[in-house]
Amino acid sequence: MVKLYIRQKVFSIGDRYSIMNEEGQPVFTVESEIFTFGAKIHLYDVTGQELYFIQQKLFRFLPEYHIYSGDLHCATIKKEFSFLRPRLNITSQFGDFTFEGNLFAMDFVVLNNGNMAGELHKKWLSWGDTYELIVYDDNNAPFFCALAIAIDNCLHNENQR
Repeated sequence: MVKLYIRQKVFSIGDRYSIMNEEGQPVFTVESEIFTFGAKIHLYDVTGQELYFIQQKLFRFLPEYHIYSGDLHCATIKKEFSFLRPRLNITSQFGDFTFEGNLFAMDFVVLNNGNMAGELHKKWLSWGDTYELIVYDDNNAPFFCALAIAIDNCLHNENQR
């Protein structure tokens, strides 16, 4: 199990995030492209190597995001129609996942075939979006970071547009 902390940088052009481990050391960085139609977001490791690229698909009734590793399509995230609790379905090369949120879209559980695969908790009072990401399989940490960023964009940034 690994805990990561995702913090959005407030005073920046475009979305930027830093992702740190429990000791506060940087693990990943995230930068979005500016002046684009739809979100285009890059997840980098500490050496600056791109691990994942997140792209919002436009002209959809409900938000949809695709995640790529290089030219390889890794995952599709689709928001389900729901009234009170947000729910997103992820089909990926790592398996199928479901993100189920609470009433205020602040706490999520990540399920893989009904089994807990991780958790995502948004802090209530913080300067910029701040999350705690718990991943039960350490090997999935970079992929779950990309999922968390896409979900933040889907649920919280979509409402601001």
